[in-house]
Amino acid sequence: MELSEQEVIRRQSLQALRDLGINPYPAEEYPVNAISTVIKEHFNDLEGKEVQIAGRLMSRRIMGKASFCEVQDSKGRIQVYVSRDDIQAPVPEGAVAETAEQQMYNLVFKKLLDIGDFIGIRGIVFRTQMGEISIHAKELKVLAKSLRPLPIVKYKDGVAYDGFNDPEQRYRQRYVDLIVNEGVKDTFLKRAAIIRTMRQVFDEAGYTEVETPILQQIAGGAAARPFITHHNTLDVDMYLRIATELYLKRLIVGGFEGVYEIGRNFRNEGMDRSHNPEFTCVELYVSYKDYNWMMTFTEQLLERIAIAVNGTTKVKFGEHEIDFKAPYRRLPILDAIKEKTGYDLNGMSEDEIREVAKKVGVEVDPSMGKGKLIDEIFGETAEGTFIQPTFIIDYPVEMSPLTKMHRTKEGMTERFELMVGGKELANAYSELNDPIDQYNRFVEQMKLADKGDNEAMIIDRDFMRALEYGMPPTSGIGIGIDRLAICMTGQPSIQEVLLFPTMKPEAV
Repeated sequence: MELSEQEVIRRQSLQALRDLGINPYPAEEYPVNAISTVIKEHFNDLEGKEVQIAGRLMSRRIMGKASFCEVQDSKGRIQVYVSRDDIQAPVPEGAVAETAEQQMYNLVFKKLLDIGDFIGIRGIVFRTQMGEISIHAKELKVLAKSLRPLPIVKYKDGVAYDGFNDPEQRYRQRYVDLIVNEGVKDTFLKRAAIIRTMRQVFDEAGYTEVETPILQQIAGGAAARPFITHHNTLDVDMYLRIATELYLKRLIVGGFEGVYEIGRNFRNEGMDRSHNPEFTCVELYVSYKDYNWMMTFTEQLLERIAIAVNGTTKVKFGEHEIDFKAPYRRLPILDAIKEKTGYDLNGMSEDEIREVAKKVGVEVDPSMGKGKLIDEIFGETAEGTFIQPTFIIDYPVEMSPLTKMHRTKEGMTERFELMVGGKELANAYSELNDPIDQYNRFVEQMKLADKGDNEAMIIDRDFMRALEYGMPPTSGIGIGIDRLAICMTGQPSIQEVLLFPTMKPEAV
């Protein structure tokens, strides 16, 4: 392995520490009793008192016998004042010419420590003459030596420049991104708050969190291309799940009132600013409810999440401000298409809709049935225009093989998709619980597969058997947590809210 000059120097410092009898990777616990933000927030209570912190050395200004450095812990940074005459240290083996304190300061702190090293500091909280809250170090301990230099982000007038800002580097080396770029960790703390709040809402409602198989013999519950793998013991091909829907409905059949699962789904499809091959989704199914109830529940859920994450229902999203305050607009999909294109698709045949698609500039191919054509027209001409939360409702039956027929609109189903920021955020139904109707829908999907639609569903016969035992009226929803995190944090792409997004193999 070829090392840079800095990496060679750091390895030499590592050996020098060991030669002094200082273990650069000690095993014993280092008891931390304070963090940077708490010290600053409660300075009046902590001034003059001893604290013990730990973190990365992020900057250092050496001025003879006294120096200042910055230590970054899990919450932020705090300044530390280090004086040679005050520092205490264990006596290195063979130390003769200098006191242990002098040697610790002159050799270790000034020469052998580097930016990025983990250190422990025990000291007194005080405020400098310049007014900065700091810690006067009494003891310094090496906790972990960093062998690779961190990129140094520079700031001018509060704006970062000359930093670690190449997107590909940031996504590949998220660990570095989190260390040096302000605000990155905050995005993922907000993401965690989204999931935590979601669980709270579901649990308070009395619904049960469950886990269902990721490896499945049939990839069902959505129209998508699956990843295929092989189980050696059973000698069968299996699929990474594309949705949790059909297993969760089995649990409704089994007598659960409401079930939900938060977990990964996998779809072997394209990658862009709003798609990743593996993504996090929550699916919720509640018995004796319909899609009207689910719309109201979803409004309440997202309003509560927005307040929990940002303290307000309003979120800055690019040049827009999205308001998650309920209620949201409800618009039938064919009305949305008519509103955006001027074409009324009600009552049109497949061939007529195909002609409309061509007129509005949507690419079509022979494998597309009526539902796929409508879906493409909506996606290309209307979807991106809905910035504020909008329920697009009442989809044609051809687009919704798992959805109940609409109670008053012939040829339509009781389904909605929630659009936010120009993207689909949620998909929900009044669930189809008629096993005969469901079987016929699956048959129609198989016909689409025969025409070349590689996203068409196949018949899940065990699910059909479950439905035949009887499933109560049920409403279900799937919410993309990655896209929800994009909206709630105002980020421009899915890669910014995934700790480790899928990337091409790194060039060696």
